[in-house]
Amino acid sequence: MTPQEQAEASRRVITRMEAALTANSNDMAAHFHEDFRWMGNAGCGTKHGLDAFRANWQLPLRAAFTDRTYVTERFIAEGDWVSCFGHIEGTHSGPFMGIAPTGKRVIIPYMDFWRIEEGRIKDNWVSVDFPHVLAQLGRDVFDGLGWEAYDRGEQVPPRP
Repeated sequence: MTPQEQAEASRRVITRMEAALTANSNDMAAHFHEDFRWMGNAGCGTKHGLDAFRANWQLPLRAAFTDRTYVTERFIAEGDWVSCFGHIEGTHSGPFMGIAPTGKRVIIPYMDFWRIEEGRIKDNWVSVDFPHVLAQLGRDVFDGLGWEAYDRGEQVPPRP
C-alpha cells in the first residue's frame, strides 16, 4: 500500500467505528483489537479492553446522554494513525458526575488519537472536555477562577 492508501484504510476503520457508535451498536468487537487500550484525560479514566470500554465509557455515556449526534469536524490520517476533533451533542437524560438529569441539550467536545493494528483500533488516546459539559449543567469546576476571567477582563493574570 502507498502511504496515502494506508492512511485512507486507517481512516475508514475509524469512520466505520463512529458509525457503529452513532447507531448504538452493541457489537463493537469488529472495530477494536483484542488488546485495545483507551486512555482518557482526568475524569474519563483508562480502559483496558473492549469490555472495560463498553462498561465504563460507552454504556455510562449512553445512560447520561440520549439522543446523541456525533459531529466530527476534521480527520487527519497518516499511516496507521488517525486523529480527529469534534463534539457529541446529547440530551442530559441520566446522572452525570453527580448531577441529576436536567433535560438540557449539551455539547461534549473531544479529540481522539487512534492507532490501527491489523485493521482494528489498538490504542485510543482521548481528551473529552468534561469541565465544559459540567459548566453547561451549572457546575463551574474552576469556582470562577478559570482563565476565561482574564479574557473577560474580570481578573488580572499574574506575571513572572
